[in-house]
Amino acid sequence: MVAIIKTSASLRRPFHYNENKVEQGMAELLLIQNYPVEEGVKSADIRLKYMLKLTELNSKTSVNSVHISLNFAPGEDFEKEKLRKIAMEYMYGIGFEDQPYLVYKHTDAGHPHLHIVTTNIELDGKRIALHNIGKLKSEPTRKAIEKQFGLVPAESQKQGLFLAKPVSISKLDYGKSETKRAIGNVMQHVLRNYSYTSLPELNAVLIGYRILADRGTEESRIFKNRGLVFRVLDGQGNKVGVPVKASSFHFRATLNAIESKFEFNKTERKKYINSIRSAIDLTVLKMHKSSLDEVIKCLEKQGIVTVKRENQEGRLYGITYVDHRTKCVFNGSALGKKYSVNGLLNRLKSIQKNETGSTESFLKSPSLQQEISHAQRSIILNSDKETRTSNGSSSGLFDEVITPMETYSYLPFEWRKKKRKKRKQVK
Repeated sequence: MVAIIKTSASLRRPFHYNENKVEQGMAELLLIQNYPVEEGVKSADIRLKYMLKLTELNSKTSVNSVHISLNFAPGEDFEKEKLRKIAMEYMYGIGFEDQPYLVYKHTDAGHPHLHIVTTNIELDGKRIALHNIGKLKSEPTRKAIEKQFGLVPAESQKQGLFLAKPVSISKLDYGKSETKRAIGNVMQHVLRNYSYTSLPELNAVLIGYRILADRGTEESRIFKNRGLVFRVLDGQGNKVGVPVKASSFHFRATLNAIESKFEFNKTERKKYINSIRSAIDLTVLKMHKSSLDEVIKCLEKQGIVTVKRENQEGRLYGITYVDHRTKCVFNGSALGKKYSVNGLLNRLKSIQKNETGSTESFLKSPSLQQEISHAQRSIILNSDKETRTSNGSSSGLFDEVITPMETYSYLPFEWRKKKRKKRKQVK
């Protein structure tokens, strides 16, 4: 279980975010805790006003809203009662057991998760301290809950959270209403969060959920009229169920709406281009004796899924990268020649051709001279020599140096900002 805590000065924003999800059928109000029984169940407006009244008891505190998400590993699907117990145990562990709070179960993402809305202002007007709550209270509580309820530890599931959860076609009766709801949940999540610059790039994300945005053939009426339908795919990629028109959704999912985001997404994803390039480069370096398929599998473990593009004869001519870490989609050619299908194959062949079993000969390969800096090569070579001297092996430290360190932070971004040093006033 991964727990994420966000704090702010607005209770209305997280409250309406979750209530709107309920209205759209993408969330369910699972638990109303520490409210006057009758008042709590009357209406959403009353539930919000009750917490707002608490915040008025302490006008000096600007940060009075706490929004928590508890994220479970893909495949973990619990009964409502178990989810309620997990939420209550978590709130007890972080010292919010007596606070009024609302627990929502969301179904709009690739992994099951809960959202909790509460305030840190108590009935007597005192403020519950939030400083380092993630490290001091949330982390120990999260670990204890994982053991108590047999949950997948956060350290084991962190990569799984990046990956898509396919629409379960076994639960669909191929009826229009069920299919539309399943597709709609996924589409809202993808359209809102992912940066794509073409319909094929959008489909590269959707295929992971077994959904296809389909324009039909160029001769079809739907294509000529710039229409768009969404289809559910089975495990073999075949279209099943009833097609759903993009215009029938309550949110903007038409072809014109999707294309209107291309230019903005093109600019937005630029800041992540070096991140995905580095991940691919390090994977190729680390798996220098591997095939393309093995490199692809290794990338997938890091949250980067690749979608191969093949022609009718089955010849591989392109590759698309879906980075679930940064929610960005790139065609290989958009990253550069080295990251296209031919570029990757040539790099792997060049490495295997120059591979002689020693780290030094590997690093001297002409095709890899620009992959790592001179300083990095020196560190690797020196470390490698020390390793060979100590145990006669040329592997070990080399792999350790070029393997990217996995990091995962449970603290909100705002809390990770460094405090600015106060300037001394000159008298």
